Amino acid sequence: MSSSSHAGRPKSWAAVLVIFVGFVVGGAAMVLGMNWPMFWAGAGIVAAGGVLALAVGIMGDVVLDDKHL
Repeated sequence: MSSSSHAGRPKSWAAVLVIFVGFVVGGAAMVLGMNWPMFWAGAGIVAAGGVLALAVGIMGDVVLDDKHL
């Protein structure tokens, strides 16, 4: 059994939350009759979340378990 955790750091989850909010804003814009300014605001939030994810080192949260032979 592995003792490693796949939960991630709180900083990484904050970046994921920002990206999720951007998707929600963009999706709401499409449901509300394709509100273009709101859609692009959502896209901008997603992009900012991506930059935040890179800044906090989200890819460092990857845990590779030992191979079980």
